[in-house]
Amino acid sequence: MKKLMKNTLIVLSLTVMLGGCYVLPMDRYGNPVWPTPPPTYKGQVGTPSAPQKVGPITISARLYPDSELAAETGVVTGTVTNMLTGKGRFNLSYKGETYTGEATRVSNDSRRGVASAFSPKGGYMSCEYQMNTPRQGAGTCIFSNGAKYKLHLGG
Repeated sequence: MKKLMKNTLIVLSLTVMLGGCYVLPMDRYGNPVWPTPPPTYKGQVGTPSAPQKVGPITISARLYPDSELAAETGVVTGTVTNMLTGKGRFNLSYKGETYTGEATRVSNDSRRGVASAFSPKGGYMSCEYQMNTPRQGAGTCIFSNGAKYKLHLGG
């Protein structure tokens, strides 16, 4: 009986001592890591007063030839991930090379932007675009070999 009371007392003590503790995963810098909820905004869809969750948006990028050199390759496809912060990530495959880069909105104009991408073999491209919505836009792109394209973003 005495041993049972002692064990019960130990279990209760541990429960009280550890009851308010929890474990948080930490990154290599000692910062807690947990999923953060995406930002919210008053919706474009649905009731204007109802907050809706919004996170990064990945949209398609289609480049249509706009020069004879570009016509040799045909349509080039890729993706842009709009971070909804004025920045985005740009990925596409061109002539067997993967181009990665970023898209950035031009200051003082929330719709206009520039995008740049680079391939490991040294190819590069530059684009100028204008967004109609966070999911749709258009512009022009030129590659380091001189090929020119019309850029269509989204559906």
